[in-house]
Amino acid sequence: MRAVVQRVRRAQVTVNGEITGQISRGLLVFLGVSSGDSEADASYLAEKIAGLRIFPSQNEEENGKMNLSVSDIRGGVLAISQFTLYGDVRRGKRPSFDSAAPPAVARPLYEYFVNQVRATGLICETGRFQEDMQVELINDGPVTILLDSSKAF
Repeated sequence: MRAVVQRVRRAQVTVNGEITGQISRGLLVFLGVSSGDSEADASYLAEKIAGLRIFPSQNEEENGKMNLSVSDIRGGVLAISQFTLYGDVRRGKRPSFDSAAPPAVARPLYEYFVNQVRATGLICETGRFQEDMQVELINDGPVTILLDSSKAF
């Protein structure tokens, strides 16, 4: 499972002109599911993301050092499913998505991930799985972290 995590001042996702999820300060998470992923991958990423210390401390002694998590700042998470994180362009110019899990596998794991994030006490907004979405964000920093559960085990 792969995640692109961006620290944001605010973010929202719109589907067919309707805002389906929005957060103020927090994390925008683009989540891709591969064919070999399991609930263990989703749990790992949810726990890792909830605890990522990528927000600046307000403590003068730490001088803005990134030392706080989204939980610490009581921020939100906006989770967007994105199978294109498994796009492979090593051959040719058109991405192959063979490594991405089919929707019947990916949807329950995406929903499990969202529920695991919520179980940490965080607010977790979402887009709509397998829909064309427009995502707007104000990136903060910018700070962008790439996570891959296959590199954790």
